[in-house]
Amino acid sequence: MADTLSTHDLDILRRLAARKAEIAHDPVNVERRRAWLAHDAGGDSRPMVLAESGGVRDAQRPLVPTLECADGWARGVEAGLRGEILRFEELRDDHVVEPVLNVGWHVATSDYGVQAVVHQGGDAQTMGSRSWEAPITDLDRDFHRLRPRTFSVDRDATLAAKARLERVFDGLLPVRLRGGFYWTMGMTWVAIDLIGLEGLMLAMYDNPAGLHRLMAFLRDDHLAFSAWLEAEGLYTLNNENDYIGSGSEGYTADLAADGPARARDLWVLLESQETVGVSPALFEEFVFPYQQTLAERFGRVYYGCCEPVDSRWHILRRLPNLARLSVSPWSNQEAMAELLGRDYVFSRKPNPTLISTARFDEAAIRADLRQTLATARGCRLEIIMKDVHTLHNEPGRLARWVAMAREEIDRA
Repeated sequence: MADTLSTHDLDILRRLAARKAEIAHDPVNVERRRAWLAHDAGGDSRPMVLAESGGVRDAQRPLVPTLECADGWARGVEAGLRGEILRFEELRDDHVVEPVLNVGWHVATSDYGVQAVVHQGGDAQTMGSRSWEAPITDLDRDFHRLRPRTFSVDRDATLAAKARLERVFDGLLPVRLRGGFYWTMGMTWVAIDLIGLEGLMLAMYDNPAGLHRLMAFLRDDHLAFSAWLEAEGLYTLNNENDYIGSGSEGYTADLAADGPARARDLWVLLESQETVGVSPALFEEFVFPYQQTLAERFGRVYYGCCEPVDSRWHILRRLPNLARLSVSPWSNQEAMAELLGRDYVFSRKPNPTLISTARFDEAAIRADLRQTLATARGCRLEIIMKDVHTLHNEPGRLARWVAMAREEIDRA
């Protein structure tokens, strides 16, 4: 309850909320919101720039705030507020601050009736290696062990969490129910957890019928989860600064809802990073049809993450509602620029190694940015520095990369 917080903690939270509201109306922030909408609409827009810090595992990390609250709950809220303020004041990428606080529905999902045995090598905190014993080793013999997931929502806990925030921030920031329930609906990540990466690859030759059965099972399970969320009225729009796709922001004027949001009102991410070594023909046979069915249910599709998609474009272009494509460090930028034109957003992911090595080579970083800007000239471009796991304990590098990206955009 708000009245259980000390005056000290309450004052800190309300002061931070006031600062967030101030930032939301700052001309710089307002321009970013307008730029994102123009970027999505296909009109004249500058390249958008984003940078992620959540994956950095260094002892010294960027955008880590010093917390002053004493209460544990208050410290969690404080961390979120200070982190977003620091992103605006120090990182200065194109993340937009909205004058609201979000709280997500408390939703729980079961497993599939089986669990992999995971072995962690090295230090898990610094991205050590991982292996796992797949619970399904024979698709024909073991398939009966799989169970569709079950879902539940704790409405009382959700509404209580929302009410508490409303009491603390009354008169400063409205609180709304908003948030996602999954990162991707790509399915192959789940498939390899169940049968292993080798199992997935070999099944394409050794047991194609069994693999189709598994992919259909996962497709139907994902559809069931989406239908349940919709029927329960739990979906919320993701058309603002919501994290969509592989690092982008969801700003669009083309997704809205008069009442409760439905799947057709939302962005969805589809990807298949695990099949990067699979031929386009095998991808088209074993993965694409199941993704296509899911894409039909949603309003906008962002496709891809780390995998290069240029060799699969002739297949992916058949996805309904496709809007943005990830152009990973391993993609052929020239080919992607020609293929995407202005019809789709060119969502470029520079190689994070550029800012992670012992020597911070600004010349190499600028050369990489210039290559992208020259190649994607005429495209709707967003440049997203993500999957950064180390900055060599120099947290200022991330903000420096953002500054250099803006300088090179201005120069171009």
